[in-house]
Amino acid sequence: MSSFGISGTNAHVILEGVPAENPPATEDTGQVLPWVVSARSATALRAQAERLGAHLAAHPELGAADVAAALVTTRAAFAHRAVVLGRTRAELTAGLAALAADEPAPSVVRGTVGAGRTAFLFS
Repeated sequence: MSSFGISGTNAHVILEGVPAENPPATEDTGQVLPWVVSARSATALRAQAERLGAHLAAHPELGAADVAAALVTTRAAFAHRAVVLGRTRAELTAGLAALAADEPAPSVVRGTVGAGRTAFLFS
């Protein structure tokens, strides 16, 4: 398309087809990924980890990086939180299983939101 404006300026636009969307990556990236889980209570946190583990077992096509991104961007953040760290899907699902069973694991960090004062940062 071409367009000539009042001032004589012109603009050209070339329209092309939209490239096909790439399928989600199912291979392990080798990077350490965080799977973030949160709930309103410690019991609910364990139940959430168990449900997530069952969902991932039923959907092996989901990539670990895609799951990490979805957990951070599409889930609510509640007071009880846990982060499962791992490089592979197997490491991450093992951490989820430990969280669901309320067992300690070196790749699982748990915590709760604490009361604090409001801070403002002007960078």
